[in-house]
Amino acid sequence: MDMDMRAQVEESTEQNVLVHSSETRKLSLWQQIQEDWQAHGCDWTKPGFRAVAVHRFGVWRMGVKSKLLRAPLSILYRMLYRKVRNSYGIELPYTVDLGRRVVIEHQSGIVIHGYSVIGDDCIIRQGVTLGNRYLEHPLEAPKLGKRVNVGAGAKIFGDISIGDDVNIGANAVVLTDIPANSTAVGIPAKIIQKE
Repeated sequence: MDMDMRAQVEESTEQNVLVHSSETRKLSLWQQIQEDWQAHGCDWTKPGFRAVAVHRFGVWRMGVKSKLLRAPLSILYRMLYRKVRNSYGIELPYTVDLGRRVVIEHQSGIVIHGYSVIGDDCIIRQGVTLGNRYLEHPLEAPKLGKRVNVGAGAKIFGDISIGDDVNIGANAVVLTDIPANSTAVGIPAKIIQKE
């Protein structure tokens, strides 16, 4: 990655942290984690809950204005993030715009692009990737609406939008926008049902 692109990524990272959904920002860190805990069946041992809780902590610590006070929180966040990534195989950076009550149902092989948007009440399963489609466009990432159900092994690539109440089938490869109230399956994904 050349220096200009690296500078663009770093600048964009700082801006992305500030655009997390307004509904999520209205809640305190504790309220967000309580909601996530309930969404994960009130089981704090679930890897998905732990990944989401670490994400919430990462976003919260960026709100600490003093860099001196934020530094130890950042060290703790990086340690927790790496623990979740290495132990459970869930990459969920703090720059992801994560909605409320998002459930990561199973662990292993989950990679979420740092500029992805995931709406409220979405379900993500094992082996899911939300990523950029082209190396020349490293900041482009998918946007999932509310109540999107992503099947195991699904891959969603590029600057695309997935509407509300969409079901993405297991192992589907999604490369284009999917309208609301649809079901998409296959490689590449095709809409098989629209309500």
